[in-house]
Amino acid sequence: MNNTNRDLLVLLKDHSLSDHAIEQQVEYLHLILQHTESPEQFCTAHELVERNRITNKPRRILRAIRETELRPFCFLINRN
Repeated sequence: MNNTNRDLLVLLKDHSLSDHAIEQQVEYLHLILQHTESPEQFCTAHELVERNRITNKPRRILRAIRETELRPFCFLINRN
């Protein structure tokens, strides 16, 4: 199993699963979360609104979120 920096709480309704089966389910969850938390997916789901312009460019979005605070009149909007 990959050593990640996340804590997962997995609640099981069926107690008959072996330790190997539980470990495999946690690994599948990790793979799903790893895909959805990628920078490409983040840029797909967000857009950067600067004072007079809206951009979908991944490079600008990633540059904006690297800073601890967004600049004035700069907003990160989730498209969902």
